[in-house]
Amino acid sequence: MKVLTGEQCAQYEAEGYLCLPGFLSFEWVQRLGKAMDKFIERSQSLNVSSASILVEPGHTPENPRLRRIPQTGAFDPDFEEFGLKGPIVDIAEDLIGPDIRLHHSKLNFKWSDGGEEIKWHQDIPFWPHSNYSPLTIGVYLCDVDDEMGPMGVYAGSQKGTLFPLRNNDGAWTGALSDAEVSSLSPENIRWCKGPRGTVTVHNCRAVHGSEPNRSTRMRPLLLHTYAAGDAKPLTGIMDGIPFSNIMVRGQEAEQPRFAPEPCPMPPDWSKTGYSSIFESQTKDQLGS
Repeated sequence: MKVLTGEQCAQYEAEGYLCLPGFLSFEWVQRLGKAMDKFIERSQSLNVSSASILVEPGHTPENPRLRRIPQTGAFDPDFEEFGLKGPIVDIAEDLIGPDIRLHHSKLNFKWSDGGEEIKWHQDIPFWPHSNYSPLTIGVYLCDVDDEMGPMGVYAGSQKGTLFPLRNNDGAWTGALSDAEVSSLSPENIRWCKGPRGTVTVHNCRAVHGSEPNRSTRMRPLLLHTYAAGDAKPLTGIMDGIPFSNIMVRGQEAEQPRFAPEPCPMPPDWSKTGYSSIFESQTKDQLGS
């Protein structure tokens, strides 16, 4: 083990998630916070989303409301170093082994006074791989409490059903239906919160989501998805995007490892392009 204990690894195996309060060093928290502040400042020159800054409806230069910074490593050197060489790569190695691929990164904002809900979902149907080793490691860049929409995870759900994230008509929604959510046990929900520098980890099959931010403070969550070197992406969703699907440690496998259980596939976004889970779930709410 590089940074995790045997007990923590056992918890991840059993429950599909970890919450590590205050895990990140003060130095890293400061560096990442300053990098984040640069994007917030840049957003004040925008009226609509740009390639590097996605904003919520209602965003104005005077009242910025950010949604996401996609592929953070492509836009800032501190984010790049953190994703390729930072301590979270050690976490990934402890959980999935020495051969590690970075699939993608993003900085999700849940802005103050109503920052958007993320409905219950699993990650792997958005970007299927040949096996279920992918995991996502999050870092809270601000203190997060119950009012701020902390991420919730259904403990143990990574061992259960794989949901298609579609409605009864087969249309993509990016979320579990109400009936599917009701099949899960609410007593298994674990809310991940803590001071800035808290790290979360969840398996690609774990059902997770978050409520709106009802506080007056923003809730930024920096996310990196890593996979074992023998997990091959089954779609081209990240093709041609800098800092995606790259080996960050160890060697790429000559042959992929295939899990016996097939994964539901997402829509073909090769022509329309993929924007974000926010757009997928909002369109479902609008009935389109």
